Amino acid sequence: MYEQLKLDNQLCFRFYTVSRLITQAYGPMLEKLGVTYPQYLVLLVLWEKDSQPVNDIAKRLLLNTNTVTPLLKRMEDEGLLSRKKGTEDARQVIVSLTDKGKELEEQAMNIPFQLLQKFSCTNLDQDQVAFLAPTLDSLIDTLK
Repeated sequence: MYEQLKLDNQLCFRFYTVSRLITQAYGPMLEKLGVTYPQYLVLLVLWEKDSQPVNDIAKRLLLNTNTVTPLLKRMEDEGLLSRKKGTEDARQVIVSLTDKGKELEEQAMNIPFQLLQKFSCTNLDQDQVAFLAPTLDSLIDTLK
């Protein structure tokens, strides 16, 4: 067998596994809010800046609009956001938080801290976790 084809030698498998496990770790926290992980990501984008075009949300999440649109529709059906045609460009759809979506921000305030707490029972300290962000950002910039 070729050494480079062993699973243990695949960096991509480590990223896939970490991503899946982190998403899983968010599960109980997001369940209390009544949202899924992808919905949480959309909320993070809108809490940062409300009333954005679908295209901008998709770009921020590094997703295609055809992936984001059904997600936004479900969130609208759940009363978390509203979608309206743009006033300047009718082809544009502007997504805004509803009061319900805005209220979730306060409830979500401790989620990042709670996730970091999960790391505290490992060998990783907070500085090592913080160091990961710029490294991962570099990889993301290279791959996108």
